[in-house]
Amino acid sequence: MALFKKNPKNPPPSESNVWARPEMEVVFRAEIMPGRSREERTFRVKDFLPNNRVTLYNFPDEHRQSEFEPINFLRNIAK
Repeated sequence: MALFKKNPKNPPPSESNVWARPEMEVVFRAEIMPGRSREERTFRVKDFLPNNRVTLYNFPDEHRQSEFEPINFLRNIAK
């Protein structure tokens, strides 16, 4: 019986469980950036971190999934 087994609190995200990918566009929710248009709230993902947060190009800090509008993968196709 192992008393000290490895059980990470935050296991690395599996490829199918990742909510964003590098170079993908994400849009901050309007509640977070009031008074700005959708285009002004849109940023591109620079890196996806092991803690399920992302860093963005031209915007500081790390950000969680809940800060963004739900991802619509068909949005760019439907234009």
